[in-house]
Amino acid sequence: MRTYVRLTERDNVAVVTKDTAKGTEICPGVTLLQDVPQAHKFALTDIPKDGEIIRYGVTLGYALDPIPAGAWINEHMLRLPAPASLDNMPWGTHIRRDLPEAPVRTFMGYRNPDGGYAGTRNILGIQTTVQCVQGVLDAAVERIRRELLPQYPHVDDVVPINHAYGCGVAINAPEAVIPIRALQNLCHHPNFGGQLMVVALGCEKLTVDKLVGPEDNRPENVIVLQDCRGFEAMMSAILGMAEAKLKILNERRREELPLSDLLIGMQCGGSDAFSGVSANPSAGYAADMLVQAGATVLFSEVTEVRDGVHLIAERCLSQEVRDKLASEMRWYDNYLAGGEVDRSANPTPGNKMGGLSNIVEKAMGSIAKSGTSPIVEVLSPAERPTKHGMIYAATPASDIVCGPCQLASGIGLQVFMTGRGTPYGLAAAPVIKVCSRNEMKAQWPDLIDVSAGEVVTGEKTIADVGTELFSKIIAVASGRDQPFSEKYRLHNFLCIFNPAPIT
Repeated sequence: MRTYVRLTERDNVAVVTKDTAKGTEICPGVTLLQDVPQAHKFALTDIPKDGEIIRYGVTLGYALDPIPAGAWINEHMLRLPAPASLDNMPWGTHIRRDLPEAPVRTFMGYRNPDGGYAGTRNILGIQTTVQCVQGVLDAAVERIRRELLPQYPHVDDVVPINHAYGCGVAINAPEAVIPIRALQNLCHHPNFGGQLMVVALGCEKLTVDKLVGPEDNRPENVIVLQDCRGFEAMMSAILGMAEAKLKILNERRREELPLSDLLIGMQCGGSDAFSGVSANPSAGYAADMLVQAGATVLFSEVTEVRDGVHLIAERCLSQEVRDKLASEMRWYDNYLAGGEVDRSANPTPGNKMGGLSNIVEKAMGSIAKSGTSPIVEVLSPAERPTKHGMIYAATPASDIVCGPCQLASGIGLQVFMTGRGTPYGLAAAPVIKVCSRNEMKAQWPDLIDVSAGEVVTGEKTIADVGTELFSKIIAVASGRDQPFSEKYRLHNFLCIFNPAPIT
């Protein structure tokens, strides 16, 4: 078993694979000067004050004081470097075509009656225009699951699209386009089988016309609670419409489809310093296999890309894609500045306990989940893709905000990497959980679906775990397997990204 991991020859730091005691000769000529916690860094050589601290072959920061060889390096010892410039980034200079060969090129999915990406599940999604209707809708959904769903065995679930948007908001503010676009696109998620069902209140700012358009604002699709004569009438209307939609959805069947009909989201959360060593690179390998077989993969999280944006630009297929990438980064820089913070606000206490010293280190590990495929498109938050391949979808890094943005973009399944652990999940699409270290899998054996921990110890390669993950993705997308988050119904509330004012 390896005792430490050094990622490139240029690195002057490495991370220990387990808690390692002071006085240990960790590698030839280097003895640890302090106890070093698992996944944390130690200096391989003397680093002078203001000297570069290098991991992933990039400068994570500059030493605030001299650091001797063997010293434990933590977040208090680095000065953050300036962010990468967004001006005139070279593009198309690192285009890889020799992607790993995928073992299969089809999956069993639900053809999308609206066209576009296929469904991985068959769900009745019930849209809402405003948070005010949630209490009534939740009561109705409980009855639908108990009284109606057992009669329709080919329907997997009933999912209310509850959210905190819709009223008390500046609906015409320029940035309101983001939450409105997200909710509009969620109405037509591939897992909902083309069936539209909306529950509205009647006085909200997000009107039914604004949500679904006047062409779909019809009695067979929309229930307005203020038009109902009391609670029982509301229940009767919701259950009646739900049954009509369930009858149609129950006729859907899986069929063999090309992987070009599959859209996958990649996300990470609760990251540690092993995330960029094992879990994320393994997911990146699986992503490359998916792209090689014709599938489309999204990766996201702006602050966790910002310090590696130049590396993403090198993979952009055109100047247009590079320019959109720069534009999304600038927008987010300004968004953070408006709140009097910058990208350094991102790392959490748990990230730091897991060995991540700053946002540069976190970003370099985060982008590993995108693999090496060419970047064919960049999306604004909650936009739908127009191309096939590897796509950067700009979203906040927050798990519970990124997830709904990717759902709105139409993902049929999400792969979620973690080092510290999180029970996060989505109701509208299955989430496969991948951990970065063996200890996490041992701690949560019935929450983690795939462990990449043996990459850290040297017992498996990234290709080994990436291929295992690819097979898991196809099995889950095809309905042959359920990830733990789906099995236990671990579903987070949909936090819709709203950078516009709340009134």
